[in-house]
Amino acid sequence: MDWQSFAASFAIVFLSELGDKSQLVAITLGSNARSATAVFLGVASGLVCTTFFGVLLGSGIATLLPVKVVKAIAAIIFAFLGFYLLSQTAPDSLDKEQI
Repeated sequence: MDWQSFAASFAIVFLSELGDKSQLVAITLGSNARSATAVFLGVASGLVCTTFFGVLLGSGIATLLPVKVVKAIAAIIFAFLGFYLLSQTAPDSLDKEQI
């Protein structure tokens, strides 16, 4: 097993998932559920399945395209999403009449 790849991927996913929507959903489900164990197993298996499909897709794409091209495509997608989210105006949740 490549422990360096394991440690890097664990650290990246762990840090990126902190405060993520899926973590907030897990908190909400855990606070309302009768069994925290059932919520943990459900959330963990959902994350494992999505990660499994992502790894399969990534390894399949890596056999078709050079790694530099895959990284460039990922960077472009992240940049596009970042600019898109920054360009969205936040709705004004407070009416001036409510203040």
